[in-house]
Amino acid sequence: MAAASASSPPTSSATRHRPLGHQLTLRARMHPDSPAVTVGPATLTYAALESASNRLAREWAALGVGVGDVVTVALPNGLDAVVAAWASWKLGATPNPVSHRLPASERDAIVDLARPRLVVGVAPDELPGRPCQGPGHRSDPTISDEALPAVVSPCWKAMTSGGSTGRPKLIRSTGTSELDPGAAGLFLAREGDVVLAPGPLYHNTPFQLCHTGLLLGCHVVLAERFDAADALASIGRHRVTLVSLVPTMLLRMLRVLEADPGAHDLSSLRVLWHMAAPCPPWLKRAWMDLVGAGKVWELYGGTELISVTTIDGPTWLERPGSVGRPLFGAMVVLGDDGCEVPRGEVGEIYMRPADGPTFTYVGAEARTSGPWTSLGDLGRMDDDGYLYLSDRRTDLVLAGGQNIYPAEVEAALLEHPAVRSAVVVGLPDDDLGQRVHAVVQPSAAVTWQELEHFLEDRLVRYKRPRSYRFVEEDLRDDAGKARRSAVRDQEIARSALA
Repeated sequence: MAAASASSPPTSSATRHRPLGHQLTLRARMHPDSPAVTVGPATLTYAALESASNRLAREWAALGVGVGDVVTVALPNGLDAVVAAWASWKLGATPNPVSHRLPASERDAIVDLARPRLVVGVAPDELPGRPCQGPGHRSDPTISDEALPAVVSPCWKAMTSGGSTGRPKLIRSTGTSELDPGAAGLFLAREGDVVLAPGPLYHNTPFQLCHTGLLLGCHVVLAERFDAADALASIGRHRVTLVSLVPTMLLRMLRVLEADPGAHDLSSLRVLWHMAAPCPPWLKRAWMDLVGAGKVWELYGGTELISVTTIDGPTWLERPGSVGRPLFGAMVVLGDDGCEVPRGEVGEIYMRPADGPTFTYVGAEARTSGPWTSLGDLGRMDDDGYLYLSDRRTDLVLAGGQNIYPAEVEAALLEHPAVRSAVVVGLPDDDLGQRVHAVVQPSAAVTWQELEHFLEDRLVRYKRPRSYRFVEEDLRDDAGKARRSAVRDQEIARSALA
């Protein structure tokens, strides 16, 4: 397997290890008319991004935003969200991107944790007592757009996560904004790449890929909201060379391609990443057939960036199901007793950074075992140190003494052409302890009997759902994530009312 770091692009001494805001200034001076960000029909050049972020930063400075302050950004994917992140770095502040669609109670809980100097995208009357800049704000064009002094943000990003518990927490990076543009090399990005970011910027990978790509001089095509047909059209229209997707996106795009073969041009793609959730092997193979195995890469890690594994397509074909070996940091699989389990046995995955802490939590405590930290995932390692994921510890279903991994059942269900999405959880059962239950969002008419028959050749009996519920609403967010704990609680409540 080729290491991603080996493909990290060379960076000039003019931009290496300088504060992010200053790096944008230098990039805008060197390539003012190059496209930086495109959203729909609108494009900002590097000069325009520099100008807009300088003006906005001066407005925020007048509101008291300075070095080390947090700016909570509740804006939808768009040019304004990108400008807001760079305005934060211009002042040495820390952007804290959150979904603009959060319920008020969840948003307020995050704001209480983040203690931001400014909340962007929220009307002032929604957060009394906190400085806010409402949605749709436009900077005064008479404000100077000249470059600001170079300052360092002590924490370059503060992402949020609900985790398996549903309680929000902040994941603050210990890295400063003196970021090496080569950081984009983690994604195999190169200067001049056209990068498609179809995920929401309040999730770590789209946020990091978008902004490190800009450091490198890439043209970032940002989707306002993921749509499978639009994403495919964008690849052809903009000649996208690098894209990062999640399995839900891969599935929906595949269905579009199957419905209209030959309608979309994927020939420009050089690298296709998938991550954030286990990918069904059949789906991964389908994309390898479409674009070539050598272009398909998988990454496993976490916003905490303690350790990361990557694997390319040809290596995966030799070790189906693996997510690769650590690219940096270290990983180990431990049992409940805190001891390493034998190779091939499933346990909890723990990580250790290469050079000191990479994150701090606000609102949660890390799960640790000595020097090791867990993100809550289960998996196994083979004799050569390749990692294989099973599921999250909190999502494991124990039915009749058998361990059942919901991701495996969901992957089998998603093979059915009439299934758009599925979430599998364990419900209380007097006989088995828990029973496997599937919530299914169909794309065409289908019955539970048809799904049961479909699964007979794919899953052993004890893994197959014993109950189903069909729904019309989306089960996963724009990043392809589902909060199984919330689904499980909802299904238990429904059962109690039945």
